[in-house]
Amino acid sequence: MIDLFGADRVDSAARADDRSSRPASVRRRLRAYRSARREQRGERPPPRVAVPSFFTLMNLLCGFLALTQAANATFVMACWLIVLAGFFDLLDGVMARLAGADSPFGVQLDSLSDIVSFGVAPSFLLYSYVLNGFNPLGMIVAALPALCGAVRLARYNMTADESDKQGFEGLPIPGQAIAVVALILAAENSTWDGRFALDSLRVVVPVVVVLSGLMVSSIQFDAIPMPSLQTMRSHPQKIAAYGLAGLLIVGLQEQGLLIVLTVYLVHGVGRSLYRLVRALVTPVPDEPISS
Repeated sequence: MIDLFGADRVDSAARADDRSSRPASVRRRLRAYRSARREQRGERPPPRVAVPSFFTLMNLLCGFLALTQAANATFVMACWLIVLAGFFDLLDGVMARLAGADSPFGVQLDSLSDIVSFGVAPSFLLYSYVLNGFNPLGMIVAALPALCGAVRLARYNMTADESDKQGFEGLPIPGQAIAVVALILAAENSTWDGRFALDSLRVVVPVVVVLSGLMVSSIQFDAIPMPSLQTMRSHPQKIAAYGLAGLLIVGLQEQGLLIVLTVYLVHGVGRSLYRLVRALVTPVPDEPISS
């Protein structure tokens, strides 16, 4: 006599075993899929990169907001948003050093943010503020900060690992942007506007060309030192100078920005000229004549 109920019990048990093995099989396939994806895209940045990356994204957000304000002809607000972007750019570098979170991901994200906040935003601000009345020359001149800034950042990314942490080759792109902002703020908010006459091509074109050329030059400019006890002991004069610069910016605002940026540019260019002159007047020993 055939035990139909027993056969049914065997079939139901087999189906139950099959159902219980399915989740394990799915999990194995999912792990294999994730492993293959990880090999294709490489290693993810470590979690500690999230802290400086937050400030980098705030830098990018300020750059975007500056573009919107320039489009609405709210030029003073656009200028201060670019200044705020520079503050966040400084913070992300400090946080990356404190957290030991320097990574290729952070370098690339920082460069992408900088080209918007300190390249495209100042270019569009210059065009909207003064250069839109001088087309097509105005468009070409206004594009120079973005174009030279992109070259400056690409060159820095290529040499980021072996570059001197105490300085930069070429004017940093935030320095160029803050210089542009300082001129516009001084022309808008101070009694110096008659002297600057920033709506004149004979003033704005040389300023933009010089600042853009300094970014792609080989002139050495100082980096802002890392605030630490070791730095204060080894470079007390530099720390005091940057502290005074911060007080000038807070106290005098746009005039302070202009004074600090002018001193920074004159110091970098003057030091390079001094080194060049000294190299030219220093005699070089004659090379031995090979027989």
